[in-house]
Amino acid sequence: MAGDTDQEAMMAAWEAEANGEVDASDDQESGGATGNDDAFAAEWEAMVGDDGDAAIDPAVEGPGSERILNQDEIDNLLGFDGSEDEHQGDSGIRAIIDSGLVSYERLPMLEVVFDRLVRMMTTSLRNFTSDNVEVSLDNISSIRFGDYLNSIPLPAILAVFRAEQLDNFGLLTVDSNLIYSIVDVLLGGHRGTSAMRVEGRPYTTIERQLVQRMIRVVLEDAQRAFAPLTQVDFTLDRIETNPRFAAIARPANAAILVRLRIDMEDRGGRIELMLPYSTLEPIRKMLLQQFMGEKFGRDNIWESHLASQLWSTGIDVQAVLDEHQAPLSKVLNLKVGDTIMLNATPDSEVSIRCGNIPVGSGKIGRMGHHVAVRMASSLTSPEMVKKIME
Repeated sequence: MAGDTDQEAMMAAWEAEANGEVDASDDQESGGATGNDDAFAAEWEAMVGDDGDAAIDPAVEGPGSERILNQDEIDNLLGFDGSEDEHQGDSGIRAIIDSGLVSYERLPMLEVVFDRLVRMMTTSLRNFTSDNVEVSLDNISSIRFGDYLNSIPLPAILAVFRAEQLDNFGLLTVDSNLIYSIVDVLLGGHRGTSAMRVEGRPYTTIERQLVQRMIRVVLEDAQRAFAPLTQVDFTLDRIETNPRFAAIARPANAAILVRLRIDMEDRGGRIELMLPYSTLEPIRKMLLQQFMGEKFGRDNIWESHLASQLWSTGIDVQAVLDEHQAPLSKVLNLKVGDTIMLNATPDSEVSIRCGNIPVGSGKIGRMGHHVAVRMASSLTSPEMVKKIME
């Protein structure tokens, strides 16, 4: 009851102050209320934090009050933890958004192929530039095709290439630093000086042709890197400088992005190789294989055993003296005693076949009580036979 009386007196004092009707007598009568004002102000001061935000006690909160999230709680909810480590697992809404992408780690053989590509590019680019070239694999990641096109730093050269056996396309991006570095190296630039970049102008024909030669070298290395796994021919389709004209897949489609770093002493840049998952789908089962060693899963012992068994396998060989073609109606009307005239003579060669495949020709004769054929010519050269036997 005392608390209710104090609050009523305090409310009356505030109303009087608002209306300007406070006088000295009122101040005398509200002496008790002034003490209550000091207590109320102290209570509010305890409730207010140092940063000016109200630290509301859950016990004091009313039924209609709402709790406001701070910045750390909002970041945790959205999945932004503020750290720069890309290898940490995502959480929150970001994890839900990124869950639609297929991780490249589910294709263990793919990383082996790109490691092989790095070794081949190191050698081929050294021969191409006649300079010390170091190629390193930065990372392999999964990304949506539309997000990648929007993230390409311009100016850049985009090479659209076709994977013939896979019946699809891929994208190779060369950044501006590497373009000017390659042009500087191939045109005899001095070592120890960084390549000069000229901003605000398109690439010249000479620059495009030199970079195109380098792109063909990279595509040939990529073709050889995939060769132990499957035969894929990468052919350059076109060169673009605008990402809008390099659309080879839908923006929402997932793709594999491989970032390669090329260093030539104090010059260099990046190459980004992008392969949509639709391009890799025909060889997906091969990319799922576990890998150990350098032979891409091949067993030399089994190959030798299979080759030895094939050489000792027996086959049926046919010696055809002559052939005669006739209409089906004539063949059906053949009777006992009819004669079929052949064009073969005693000196005619006999065709030796295995099934429908000719393997050579020879002369027919007799050895003892058996009809024999002596080989006169073979379709396989002696050099090929020697190589097969080795």
